[in-house]
Amino acid sequence: MTPDEDFPIPERALALSDELRTAFKRLLRSMQREGGELEGGVSMMQYMLLALIHEQPGIGVAALARLQNVRGPTVSAQVKALEVAGLVERSAPDPQDRRRSGLHLSAQGLAILDTLRARRRDALARRIARLSPQQMDALAAAMQPLLEIGQA
Repeated sequence: MTPDEDFPIPERALALSDELRTAFKRLLRSMQREGGELEGGVSMMQYMLLALIHEQPGIGVAALARLQNVRGPTVSAQVKALEVAGLVERSAPDPQDRRRSGLHLSAQGLAILDTLRARRRDALARRIARLSPQQMDALAAAMQPLLEIGQA
């Protein structure tokens, strides 16, 4: 039990948690709909894998599966498809564990990731641009607490 678990959760925090979870689900669904068939036939899961590989060059399939909370064979099949498409490359096997090789984005993989990120950023920016100035101010004020929640 962590020290935070020793104290009751205030009702306001519970209510905000429910609202925030609902808002994030709606936002994620709308971004997935807008993404649909992503650039170059890349699925949403493959997009997320490309982003993780970019953030952690040399990561292995097992670590990707743990981060995504997905079964290893599922991630392995997705990585294989990304390799076949020329978006991901494997490094030489690890000398300590010959079964493990690190993953890296190819130049083409990086270009697709950049394109997808720009498209998603622009789609979200268009939605934000429809907010009133007061709503934009409230959103800006919420950024730091949201980032802190995400770090916990």
